[in-house]
Amino acid sequence: MTAHRNSCHGIAQALAVVGLFVLSACSPIHIASRTIDFGFGGANQTNPNQTMTPLGPANASQRFGRGPVQVALLLPLSGDPGLANVGQAMANGSRLAMAFIEANPNIAENTTITLHDTGGTVAGATSATQTALAGGARLILGPLRGDSVTAAGAVARASGVPLIGFSNNPGAAGPGVYLLSVLPEMEMQRALNYVKAKGRRGVAGVFPASAYGQAQQTAFRQQASQAGLAPQAVYSFGSTGEAPQIIAQAQPLIEKGLIDTLFLPDRASAPAFAAALAQAGISPSAVQIVGSADWEGDTTILATPALAGAIYPAVDPAGMAAIRPEYQARFNSQPHALSTIAYTATILANVNTLSLANPPYNPALMTNPTGFNGRDGVFRFLNSGRSQYALAMLQVSPGGAVRLEGPKL
Repeated sequence: MTAHRNSCHGIAQALAVVGLFVLSACSPIHIASRTIDFGFGGANQTNPNQTMTPLGPANASQRFGRGPVQVALLLPLSGDPGLANVGQAMANGSRLAMAFIEANPNIAENTTITLHDTGGTVAGATSATQTALAGGARLILGPLRGDSVTAAGAVARASGVPLIGFSNNPGAAGPGVYLLSVLPEMEMQRALNYVKAKGRRGVAGVFPASAYGQAQQTAFRQQASQAGLAPQAVYSFGSTGEAPQIIAQAQPLIEKGLIDTLFLPDRASAPAFAAALAQAGISPSAVQIVGSADWEGDTTILATPALAGAIYPAVDPAGMAAIRPEYQARFNSQPHALSTIAYTATILANVNTLSLANPPYNPALMTNPTGFNGRDGVFRFLNSGRSQYALAMLQVSPGGAVRLEGPKL
């Protein structure tokens, strides 16, 4: 995640408050004039001589940090290999953040992180939450999947302990259960406002017939209405085999100019729909393809010729660029896109005004409208538990994603 400090290093250090930095007007993005910055910058990276071992499969739990406030980190470290790999990368991101805290003389060491393996299941998340609470956790970070966040959040809420989950399913949020992730309404809002500013009015969307696909579709309709745009068509599909049929339905509207922008937020199916557009002879200049934040870093998306020129909203990639070299050096692997989320969550948990409050991490502080500036940029939590992120607009190109416009709410 990025701090967007650039030439602001000296000013930010002069504004050190309770171990963090408050951004001045030189910061390129703001939620409000006193957004709290975590003090990231080239001058205060982790100690290069500090030993850091990659996390292996969890036993009962693992700890890192030296602070008095107990924080639990719930991640899938076993079970489904793909999910466990994501969990490992996020745990590594958290450890990297704790090393940053320990090496930075301007940041107090307030927290100790205890890592718990959820096994990637609802039952595992429930059990891990119970264990964390029994161990005195004052804040729960994670778990990853929406159903696990819902289950863990119910247990944590019953004990009066807040939880910051990593799911992008808005239905998992609630009072005291916050989601530190890019949610459908934010990415749809950002993308729709962008294409509207570019003069496009004929928007349409294609969404999978899944629970999350329906959440994306609902967000698309709602945010289009708020942007003053009336969707020309909304399609739902059960499999990518339906792509040619759906494109055939949309083609007359595209040829008449009634559809000039097609939202394909589902990462897995976007290449199939883009290929169907090409096979139907629809020129890329006739319709702008728009993806979602889930596209970021996907090699298949970048390698699909029919998606060249497609655009999508995403967190500022500068944050990932900032941690990648150190992550690779310490863990001998590439960070996952969610590594920066875990990094920010760890720094956030350590914030003086949150961790040392009475009670710690109380709703009034967590939902402060001024928000925070983490490795992925500016974000804030709402009373509903949902988050709002400042998102950039990127474009797919043969050499990789290119930033078209900087982060905005």
